[in-house]
Amino acid sequence: MSNLEPAPTELTCRSAGSGPEVSVLTAREVPLGGPRAMTVRRTLPQRKRALIGAWCFADHYGPDDVSVSGGMDVAPHPHTGLQTASWLFSGEIEHRDSIGSHAMVRPGELNLMTGGHGICHSEVSTPGTTTLHGVQLWIALPDEHRHTARAFHHYVPPVLDLDGALVRVFLGTLAGHASPVETFTPLLGAELVVPAGTRLALDVDSGFEHGVLLDTGAIAVSGIGLESSDLGYVPAGSSKLHLENPGDEPSRLLLLGGPPFGEEILMWWNFVARSQEEIVAFRQAWEEESGQFGRVEGYRGTPARLPAPALPTTRMVPRRNS
Repeated sequence: MSNLEPAPTELTCRSAGSGPEVSVLTAREVPLGGPRAMTVRRTLPQRKRALIGAWCFADHYGPDDVSVSGGMDVAPHPHTGLQTASWLFSGEIEHRDSIGSHAMVRPGELNLMTGGHGICHSEVSTPGTTTLHGVQLWIALPDEHRHTARAFHHYVPPVLDLDGALVRVFLGTLAGHASPVETFTPLLGAELVVPAGTRLALDVDSGFEHGVLLDTGAIAVSGIGLESSDLGYVPAGSSKLHLENPGDEPSRLLLLGGPPFGEEILMWWNFVARSQEEIVAFRQAWEEESGQFGRVEGYRGTPARLPAPALPTTRMVPRRNS
């Protein structure tokens, strides 16, 4: 999970107050890498909504024909102050990290990596992958845990039938099923496949704000329709989440949630920090190949590790949610 923008914009993020009952966040397209780069559709962060719970980054990509896009080959790169959640709809990605983890990311299976004080990893789509399609998600760690030790968890959630909808709960609790994967703040992460013409009234935690990220098909959140890659935001305060598929094909979506984060975070490149001084120190540690991030063994691509982009020429300053 890397932000490969050559000139990433710094963003100071804090939860916004309650807005309309449902607001629609439209994705922006971001090319990752060189001329054959994958293009992702990013809905978090953006100026009017930086976080949903502790979810602070959401990229939606594919379906990409690997023969055209070149697939994914991301050399070892660092992370701090966050967890990455990998979720695929199709394809397969090989993950290696500086803990020594070597795992495959496959459809319907969660790979959750904790960066904490510092970790690095690589991601490469496997030779058998013809179509790559999925999401990359980041979770901000609260201040008391953001220097925690590196960790990696793999979990395959069961498929639940909820009034005809197929549900996989990979983090938190939904429809009476709880994921065993522990997080540092309360979170909800689930994939739902909703049949055509189906209406759902989901019981949710009223203390959570929620985001509905539409992958395929059509979905309306409390009567507000979403298009593919839109993220429908629902503020905290309701114990029911109303979803309807008005189309004639099944729809697939991710449901993300958590209590408003309540802390200000500064994001730049692949770092989540609290100040510009921390960002500068993290970048220097990575460029100097210090032991803060460890080393990835077994990656055979070029370059052997991603260099950090140049820092902004002006001081990173807070950018408030509207």
